[in-house]
Amino acid sequence: MAGLKQIKTKIVAMKKSQTVTKAMEAVSAAKMRKSQQTALSGRAYARAAASVLSRVAGSRELLSHPLARPNTASGKRALYIVITSDKGLAGALNSGVLKAAARDIAEAGHAPKDAAIIAVGRKAHDYFAARGYPVEGFYPNTTEVTGETVRTIVDTAAARFMSGEYKVVKIAYQNFISTFEQRPTLRTVFPLSLADLERVVGDITPAKGAFAAGQTSDVRPSTYTLEPSQEEVLGVILPMLASVIVYHALLESQASEHSARMVAMKSASDKAAEKQDELTLVFNKARQAAITREVSEIIGGMEALVS
Repeated sequence: MAGLKQIKTKIVAMKKSQTVTKAMEAVSAAKMRKSQQTALSGRAYARAAASVLSRVAGSRELLSHPLARPNTASGKRALYIVITSDKGLAGALNSGVLKAAARDIAEAGHAPKDAAIIAVGRKAHDYFAARGYPVEGFYPNTTEVTGETVRTIVDTAAARFMSGEYKVVKIAYQNFISTFEQRPTLRTVFPLSLADLERVVGDITPAKGAFAAGQTSDVRPSTYTLEPSQEEVLGVILPMLASVIVYHALLESQASEHSARMVAMKSASDKAAEKQDELTLVFNKARQAAITREVSEIIGGMEALVS
């Protein structure tokens, strides 16, 4: 009977686990719908940013701006903005981004001391700090993406890039494809280029549906007259365009996080239900065996008395 009690305890534990995972699944589903809608709504701003940059892409002023031209500094240091979640229980969501960023650092030939990290999310901070990478900024990945946080990250990255401290600034995040698919993505923030911004728009714009991109004009004048001055105008526009990349990466990352967590919790709930069925079958077999054994003992005792 001790075996039956242990099996019963395991069945009760599985039921409690299933209750928790189902509750987490419901919460993640609600957050997923909200974050997906926010990410989808924000795609129009990314398309608009690409359109703005395309209209000045051919101007000499843009090509000579410090934020748009390749950094010719002799150093080889790079700055990576890595976006993960603060919490786990989301499958391979965080590990995919961390591995993609680490692989890009290795392929570029950067030593840990030459690749600085701006971590958005505790998982990114803990991963790179434990491996000796300098973490120059840490921002919790909360449920709300604020413009202040985005601008702080972009201003820090822009200042370091313009000073020549870093030759490139990249961002690593999970790109939301669908509820069941998220793709680790790396994009270049600085030097800012039309090609990189168009890749971001290409990643986030669905081929059809309410949020699909419409036909846009692709007029690219060879020059522009900028007032009051090219430095002042581009000095404001380019960080704002880079902010679009970072802002949308944060939105995509949050949509991916809640989607992955909902799927992971649903899988956990299904596994708990499956385990309950297995344990119930084992319990019934053990109980039947115990009953059969007791009946056999009673019959054996009666036969012994009769004889």
